[in-house]
Amino acid sequence: MTERGRSHTERSANHFKIGPSCLRWDGQALTIDIDEINVPWPMRVRGRVTVRPAGLCQFVTPLDNMGRHRWGPIAPCSRVEVEMSSPGLQWQGHAYLDSNEGDEPVDHGFKDWDWARAEMANGDTSVVYDVRPKQGPGRVVAQRFSPDGNHAAFTAPKRHHLPASGWRIARSMCSESESSPEILATLEDTPFYVRSLLRTDLLGEKVTAVHESLDIPRVVSLPVRMMLPWRMPRRA
Repeated sequence: MTERGRSHTERSANHFKIGPSCLRWDGQALTIDIDEINVPWPMRVRGRVTVRPAGLCQFVTPLDNMGRHRWGPIAPCSRVEVEMSSPGLQWQGHAYLDSNEGDEPVDHGFKDWDWARAEMANGDTSVVYDVRPKQGPGRVVAQRFSPDGNHAAFTAPKRHHLPASGWRIARSMCSESESSPEILATLEDTPFYVRSLLRTDLLGEKVTAVHESLDIPRVVSLPVRMMLPWRMPRRA
């Protein structure tokens, strides 16, 4: 999470170097080599993450009502291999890779959002983006992606409010059941962002979803701006 200046970065069509870490695309897999120092407690973070897409997707859609912020999954149905030497961790599993871009800072366009992805029984990935823009009505983008990159829209079911995080970040998630989705675990809890593992009912299936909630006014609040350098140091 270290922010690096231009002198520490290099980029080509299939390679992106950020300080001592880099990403490489060979047409079949994205290889991410990590070589960093953890903060605020110094320790080496070193290893390799390999993302192998089943197929690539061309879907892109606006998230706001003005078309200034866009989202699209690059490889929604993938496999990941993680091999870390420090700390010594290895695992494999289902993976997802997407892209967000904007023509203005995120706090200009949004108040908050909830986002979730779930692997379906046939290998598809379903995504629900539930967004509250600053201008105009809320937007819900719900798409089901197949491994070959094809996609189809669906109507997201009713939103359920969930217990807030430890930092009091509001969470909500859709479900076809009358009962609220179950929070299986809170994976990351910060003053402005929480990532959770949920159990919910979607498209006729009971699925396990990776869920994220973002409180955007907190992102730009003075206390958070003062805390961020301790988690995201800058190297000019």
